[in-house]
Amino acid sequence: MATDSNQITASNADTEQVLKSKPSFLLQDNAELRKVFDRFDANGDGKISLSELDSVLKSLGSSVPNDELRAVMEDLDTDKDGFINIDEFAVFCKEPMASNEAGASELRDAFDLYDQDHNGLISQSELHLVLNRLGITCSKEDCQRMIHSVDSDGDGNVNFEEFRKMMSNNSNSEAPNQNGTAATAP
Repeated sequence: MATDSNQITASNADTEQVLKSKPSFLLQDNAELRKVFDRFDANGDGKISLSELDSVLKSLGSSVPNDELRAVMEDLDTDKDGFINIDEFAVFCKEPMASNEAGASELRDAFDLYDQDHNGLISQSELHLVLNRLGITCSKEDCQRMIHSVDSDGDGNVNFEEFRKMMSNNSNSEAPNQNGTAATAP
């Protein structure tokens, strides 16, 4: 599967990080969005329950207390039916990163999701692991290309500043263009 730097994303060293981070640059493509949603929707009923949310977060290595998990569910469940449907999931995933302090915190949480060994760098193997856990199939070579495209210091990894710049460029590229449609990032 051919991928690009816009597929390096967001989501958690804690469950809250996966859910509070905005994986917007990863899931702009509806097919990728559906794959990730289906990964969460284990029973295939078209909605994500609290237990399904908990299971996926645990598979990503995150254990969130029940009260925090419920709070995240309430935030995402805008129609208040007790489940997250595909539309609610899409809004969450496609919402651009905020430029305020809360957005900066969410950006850090998104970075930390990928930085599995917490050394301040996202390596090719960390990116590959997290994307595959999210149900996004890509080769190690694809991950290496994604990293290379944003690795401005040439160390073979993505540091937080490179990640921040990539996310900022992505947010800017998603602004509506003159004909009213959203531009896509390169």
